[in-house]
Amino acid sequence: MAPKKGIKARKAMKARTMKAMKSGKAVMTKTGLADALATEHDMKRSQVAKVLDTLATVGAKEVKSAGKFTIPGLCMIKTRRKPATKAGERLMFGKTVAVKAQPAKTVVKAFCVAALKKT
Repeated sequence: MAPKKGIKARKAMKARTMKAMKSGKAVMTKTGLADALATEHDMKRSQVAKVLDTLATVGAKEVKSAGKFTIPGLCMIKTRRKPATKAGERLMFGKTVAVKAQPAKTVVKAFCVAALKKT
């Protein structure tokens, strides 16, 4: 029996999206970022690496205490408290499924600034 048209279309669309996600360009590493900043501002790479480490520790401390940290012109990091869920039965895709209880947890999300969205 031949596969339905919908399945072929979905597979083709998935292949296209996966190809779009895998751009051939490498992602900039911490060392690469430190090199770029050091050459731009005539500093040593080790000094810039220390500044990046300090930024990371300050950001982590602020997110933990205040729940929000903004890197101006780049992104905002926020925490959100997800409530606990009770155990029981839920209807999923037309079937009743037994669901375990989940504890409350804190989720960390990063949002880019509006200026980046427009570019």
